[in-house]
Amino acid sequence: MMEALFWLCVIAATYSYFWYPALLLLLPPRKGDASVPTIPVRKVAIVIAARNEASKIAGKMDNTLALEAAGIELDLMVASDASDDATDAIVLEYAGKGIRLIRSPVRKGKEHAQELAIASTDADVIVFTDAGTILPKDALTHLLDAFRDPTVGAVSSVDRFITADGTLQGEGAYVRYEMWLRDLETRFHSLVGLSGSFFAARREVCQRWDNRVQSDFGTALSCVQIGMRAVSDRRVIGYYKNITDNRKEYQRKVRTVTRGMGSLRIRAEVLNVARYGRFSFEVFSHKVMRWATPWFLLGAIGINAALAFQDSHPVYRLLLVLQLALYLSPLASRIAPGLRKIGLARIGIYFVEVNVAILHAALLTLSGRTILTWEPSKR
Repeated sequence: MMEALFWLCVIAATYSYFWYPALLLLLPPRKGDASVPTIPVRKVAIVIAARNEASKIAGKMDNTLALEAAGIELDLMVASDASDDATDAIVLEYAGKGIRLIRSPVRKGKEHAQELAIASTDADVIVFTDAGTILPKDALTHLLDAFRDPTVGAVSSVDRFITADGTLQGEGAYVRYEMWLRDLETRFHSLVGLSGSFFAARREVCQRWDNRVQSDFGTALSCVQIGMRAVSDRRVIGYYKNITDNRKEYQRKVRTVTRGMGSLRIRAEVLNVARYGRFSFEVFSHKVMRWATPWFLLGAIGINAALAFQDSHPVYRLLLVLQLALYLSPLASRIAPGLRKIGLARIGIYFVEVNVAILHAALLTLSGRTILTWEPSKR
């Protein structure tokens, strides 16, 4: 019985990372409908979310003004979440260049500031981007091309990291994995979450905006609710600086997962398979089971320890040693930083750090902690 429980924990702990993608590969893809007419896009709004971004906002607005938009009317806005530095004053200096300031007088979070911007525009498609995200000149061209498919309600970018000196950083294994998983979800049905730093949605999708819910998850859900879907497009790229401070990166992970858990609690109806079908399966597999992973890992090592000290097969003693080595790898990397330069070790360290952050977020959520306000990561 203990051996069966151990292997059940192992399978459950690896489900969202291995078995879920395998199922997406094996299950039939969604069927397209060529009879649905294309929905024309005549006007695009670009909403730049900002909270105390005085050091970046001018560069971001210059980057936005340089975007190619042949034949498309643009409505450019900065949605300020009650910034109390020079951000708003800098934005007002760009009024003559066609950029509007949409200011929330009270700090209520990123989604609230974005909601104010949505209410102030009649654009067909609304692009959401952060002050720290740099877009290539052809970003809008590729975005609008993706919206030629009338079933697409939202399009997510691909995240690319750059170093402090502006050099493009090579994609790590985790980033490649996540982009591959997004491709699989796009093929199967819809993304369960978009890149919060750069994505776009049709106006009718944004009419269902809920400022209590993370915009990247809420937008994907709104697409499904009106019979559309959210997709990833490899041609749509957003560049931003990586966080080099491990403590800040950890805090960002905890904050993101805590908000994600709170969002799913508010919109728990999405797990109703009878109503949402494939999307419910994706949310359960990608979100719920991934957030459950650290609990299954704790169960696995606890049962493994008991088996290792019983008259069980010697393989359980080896597995216990391997698990301990994995879980102690972040500590070992502080003693020997060179470990993070070794590919397999780096993946293991990242996996442990992610799951510690998920466990931390789960404890915060269980204690009743919610996070609505937004503090952009300093990069």
